[in-house]
Order: sequence, then structure tokens, then C-alpha cells
Amino acid sequence: MWRDSFRLQIFCLLMAVLAVVVLVHNFFQLELFMIFQTWHLDDDTISGSNWITEDNVQRSLSQTTKTARKLYCGFKQQTLSKREQAEQESLLAAVQWPKPPDGKIAFVQSTDPAHSDFVIVKPSGFFKVGDQLEVLVRMKDFEGKAKQYGGDYLQARIHSPLLKAGATGRIVDCHNGLYKVFFTLLWPGEVKVSVSLVHPSEAIQVLLRLREERPDRVYFKSLFKSGRYSETTECNICLPGDLPVCNFTDLYTGEPWFCYKPRKLSCASRISHAKGGYQKGLLTQEESLFFQSDVNIKKPILSSGPDSVIVKYKAFTDLSSMDRAEDPTVSPSGYYYEDQWRSRTHWIHHFNKSDDITKCLEGKLIHLFGDSTIRQWFEYLTAFVPDLVEFNLGSPKNVGPFMAVDLKHNILLKFRCHGPPIRFSTVFSSELRYIANELNGIVGGRNTVIAITIWSHFSTFPVEVYIRRLRNIRRSIIQLLDRSPKTLIIIRTANVQELGPEVSLFNSDWYSFQLDSVMRKMFSGIAVHFVDAWEMSLAHYLPHNLHPKEVIVKNQIDAFLSYVCPLQT
Repeated sequence: MWRDSFRLQIFCLLMAVLAVVVLVHNFFQLELFMIFQTWHLDDDTISGSNWITEDNVQRSLSQTTKTARKLYCGFKQQTLSKREQAEQESLLAAVQWPKPPDGKIAFVQSTDPAHSDFVIVKPSGFFKVGDQLEVLVRMKDFEGKAKQYGGDYLQARIHSPLLKAGATGRIVDCHNGLYKVFFTLLWPGEVKVSVSLVHPSEAIQVLLRLREERPDRVYFKSLFKSGRYSETTECNICLPGDLPVCNFTDLYTGEPWFCYKPRKLSCASRISHAKGGYQKGLLTQEESLFFQSDVNIKKPILSSGPDSVIVKYKAFTDLSSMDRAEDPTVSPSGYYYEDQWRSRTHWIHHFNKSDDITKCLEGKLIHLFGDSTIRQWFEYLTAFVPDLVEFNLGSPKNVGPFMAVDLKHNILLKFRCHGPPIRFSTVFSSELRYIANELNGIVGGRNTVIAITIWSHFSTFPVEVYIRRLRNIRRSIIQLLDRSPKTLIIIRTANVQELGPEVSLFNSDWYSFQLDSVMRKMFSGIAVHFVDAWEMSLAHYLPHNLHPKEVIVKNQIDAFLSYVCPLQT
């Protein structure tokens, strides 16, 4: 009898302990939830509200709630170690751009590509494959006067249209209105020089101002829903004003993201993310003159003399001997010949048959992380390889995630977009994943292939935002390679695109060039490989496009697969 009474007492004691554990656990879960969902909301609330709706995005006409959140941008809160701070300062210094003289510069004093010209140094010289060709670019303003300062953003390439050959050049700013362009001559025949002004130096200063002062010029929105009631509010890394916000900062990476708090719903009721739109009226009337499609955006600069040279074969030259250890800063990293990309840093095999791709990818798990430019790889592979069948996950079109399988050859191909900021149409909140976190969940191994691109959606933000994202991704890559050294990781660089007055303010090639330069430096020296989409889009004869045409994507895929299945040399 006493044993039954003792057992009952023990049982009651255990139940009491369990109840306390559950209570404490729930308390900490609730406390964590409250910390995560709100951002230091003040108890002092002003009664009344005045709201308007623009594109179904909730905005305030007056301050309705005082909060303690005074910082304009969440990313400015990051705490860096001494090593991280030193690296960031070094990166920012590396992409620092020359400034015009102090004082207001009239439009007629800005760079005019029609008055500017270039000359080939020693145009009648004897050139052989492998030689350097030097070009001098002379900038002038709209009055025909020579510019006395630098800072213009140029793009240059050499090409032979009949051979479908092309390569980029290395540009040096002399800071006095003169620019030197150096080309490596990589094929024989007549080689033409092309130089374009992407933006005058005066326009670059406007782009700099917008990047630092108006990171909210692309805005985002989230849908909050409970039952039949829903609200849509604005979201961003940076949210101005003193309205209460939902803090969706990632707990693992510390990546900041905020949405204005719905009036009647909790932060936990968020169900989707989407691009909201683009702010208008960003420029003054005078500034808008620096962004004219037919005047000073991606306009060719003509030669004042010969614009081509004749290149001869070099006796006993084997072009493959120019290959070297992979280096993301090698310029040029490759060139086109007969519409095929020939890398100068690694051997490329051209996968012209679907069976060749199947054989290469057999037994492989391939992860594609990033934006729509790497989604093109998924689309190309699933269209070109008949056995690689897309599995319907019910994902929104052009958003993902997507998955394709080849059961016969044991191939699994996956695409997932990177986390915010992402300018896609509706992305479910549950599918908003940061690349660093996804990498942490991958086992890796010799049959795992990972390709990453991340650049275009960061162009409107200060460079520090991009550095932080890459730092998190790099850390996860190093950890993955440490636990699974045979995992193959490939970085797809940025690419050039068509520009107009409006696109230039949000996605200028200059923004992309700066981010791409940072990325190459941050991933240099670790065991990753590069597909140089920048040079592959700039060196090609087709018009620039944010989403390059199939012939360029095919060359990107060839370079990618050549890392997966390297040629035995």
C-alpha cells in the first residue's frame, strides 16, 4: 500500500517539474518572439491615425506612434571585428571613385562622347598574337574643350565580327581627362577597337549620392493576413520615420530586414514578400541632363584615326600556353572565338549534345542559388536536356523554388532565390531563405555542386550592405569546404545590361561593376571557381541585356560544366 502511495507522490512530483519546464520554455519562446517581432517600441502612443494607400502599400501621412528606433538603416548597426573592419575599409577604398572638382558643374561642361575620341598608339605597328595594344581616350565637354579631370565610366572591347571573336580591355584613368586602355591580342586577323561612355563623371556623382542617401528608392512590400482580413505594408533594409516596425532580422546571419507594422495584425501574420516599386522624382532637372539615352548613356566614342590593327600569328605559339592558375582578377579572363568562349584560366569543354551534359551530371546534386540570371541556367538545362524533367512544386512562375530530376541518371537540379532584398513578384515568407543559411544545411561531398550569384538586387544599397551579405556567404562556404572539402562551389559574376535614364538610377552597370569588384576580392584566395559572366556579356557582339541571350548562357553553362567535369590534360 505504502509503495502505491510513494509511486503516486513521485508521479505528482514529476508532473509538477514537467509543468515548470514547459512554463519556462514557453516564457522564453514568447520573450524571443517578442524581441524578434518588434523593434524597441515605446509605450508613448499618440492617438489617431491618418493613412493612405499607394500600390496597396501602407504609408503614413503623420507620425502615429513614437518609437525609440531612430536609426534610418538597420545595416548601420552591425558590429564588426577589427579584422572585418579593416577588410571593409580596404574594399571601400578599392572601389572609391574619382570625383570632379568642387563646385557646381554645368551640363555643357560635362563629358560629351560625340566630341571625345580615341587613338590607337602605334596603329601601324607590327602586332603578333599575345602582344599588348594600347589605346588613348581623350575626353571633351559639349563645347569641345578637353576635360581636365577623370571619373568617367567607360567600357571597351576588341572584336573581329567575321570571326565572331571578342575580348574586353583594361581601362586606366589618368585623372586628367585622358584614359589608357590596354588589350591583349588573342587571335590573328583584323582586330577592331570599340570604346563607349557608359556614364560621364558628373552622372557618377549623382549615382553615388543616390546610393548613399536614397537606398529606399526601390521599395518592397509584405502581405499580412489573418482569416479574411489582410494588410500590406512597406518593407526594406532601411525604413525612415518613427512608425512601429516588425523586425525580421535573420537570427543566424544578422541580416537586417524590416516592415512597417500592420495596424491590426501581428508581425507573425506575414505570408509573402514582393517588390513594391520604384521611387520617382529622384533627380533635379539639371541632374536629369546627365542621363540621356541618345546623348551620354552607353554612347560610342569614335576614333580620330584608324580603329583597327592587323594581328599576325606568333611563330610556334600555342594559345593554351597562356593558361594559368585561376585568378578572378586576371584581365581578360578569356575571349570569344567563333562564338565560343575560351578561358585563359581553365580548360573549357563545349557541351554541344544533351548526352554530354547528362554524362557530366550523372549522380550529381546541383544547387543554384541567386537571382534570375542564374535561374537562366536552370531554364537552359531543363530545356536542353530531355531527361531532366522539372518537378512541379507549385511555386510562382519565375520565382521558385524549382527542382528538376533525372531518375535514370540520378541527377537532382535545384534553384532557389536569395533572401531579401529580392525584386521578385510574390515570394512566400516561408521560402525567403538566405544563401548562408542554406549552405549551412548542405552536407556536401564530391557529388555536390553549388553555383551562386548575388549582385543585381543590391545595386541600390550602400556597398556595406553587400559586403555584409558576402561575408556571411563566405563564412558558410569556408565551413562547408572544411567539413566537405570535395564540394564544388562556383561563383557566377555580374553581367552588363541595357541602360536607359530610369534603369541607370537603379541598376546601372557602374553599380554592378562596383559590386562585382568587391565580390572578386572577397572570394579571391578560397577554393571557389568563377564563371566570368561580366566579360562574357561585355565581349560579345550581341546587345547588352540583363538576361543574356541563349548563345551567351550556353557559353556560361560550358564554363560551369567544365569545372564539374574537367578535361583530362
